[in-house]
Amino acid sequence: MATLTTEIASITANIETLKADLKEKKNTLKKAEKEVASLEAKKAKADAKAAEEAKMTEAEAVLKKLLASGMSADEILEKLK
Repeated sequence: MATLTTEIASITANIETLKADLKEKKNTLKKAEKEVASLEAKKAKADAKAAEEAKMTEAEAVLKKLLASGMSADEILEKLK
């Protein structure tokens, strides 16, 4: 009977340890998920900025090409309307 009681106590202690480990791992996972979400948001913002910069660079190149071909700034503005 004493061995059974000891075994139950040991199993109960083991369960409590496992519960504590599970709680700690859940907290770690939650922190990691928050970090991933933050990094994904930063990446999306950087991608959007890069796309905007690429559009601006392309627009400047087209503008320079039109100006070099002899089109005036007023003619370019008129075409944009």
